[in-house]
Amino acid sequence: MAQPDVLHRMDQHIGRWQPGADGKAIFLRCYRTMTHNMLTALDRGAFSNAGWTDLLLHHFAEYYFRALAAYEQQTPGLPVVWRFAFDAANQDGIAPIQKLLLGVNAHINFDLVLTLHDLLRTDWPGLPDNRRMSYYSDYCFVNQIIGETIDTVQDQILEPIQPSMQLVDDLMGRVDEWLISRLITHWRDKVWQNAEALLEAGNGNARDRVVAAVENRALRRAEALSGKNWPLSISDIL
Repeated sequence: MAQPDVLHRMDQHIGRWQPGADGKAIFLRCYRTMTHNMLTALDRGAFSNAGWTDLLLHHFAEYYFRALAAYEQQTPGLPVVWRFAFDAANQDGIAPIQKLLLGVNAHINFDLVLTLHDLLRTDWPGLPDNRRMSYYSDYCFVNQIIGETIDTVQDQILEPIQPSMQLVDDLMGRVDEWLISRLITHWRDKVWQNAEALLEAGNGNARDRVVAAVENRALRRAEALSGKNWPLSISDIL
């Protein structure tokens, strides 16, 4: 069976980066694992709105690919929070787990808000509550797939390049994976709320203010995640 195009595009970038140990590969390897698990769940019929969820997955990925192209080609339109994450990916003194979370922060806390808005804005005003809840239920089910993916990411991606993660895993068992899963779940809860605010804002200045607020908050999280004082206070990154 041919590999899905979205995974092929990810593999091309990862293959280009890994020989030179480009830190951008840390997030993308994680994202590829998650995308593969999402496609597997779609194939087994895990979502009520499979067509919508599949569209969400691919549209979401396009935000990442566009940000990456803007960064590498130095073209306009690169979100500030992505510039921060991409710059940090190859900076000394930033641990692999931080580089990973910086990418996750930019993609979830900024890109995902815009992705949901793109997919729902046409139908949202007249969408019945039960239909909205159906989409939201599928959106929340993704949290379970994220939770199932985190252990693989830690074992296969982070521990080989950050041996201290193995010590953390030995000491804490599955508590560390649970904490990261809960953090991302909290972020995704806020994303849905922000997407609803953006949908209600309509067009023009109100929409621009919501987008600016979303990106500013994501940037503040990024600044906290990249700080020298590690681990952070949970309030810094919520």
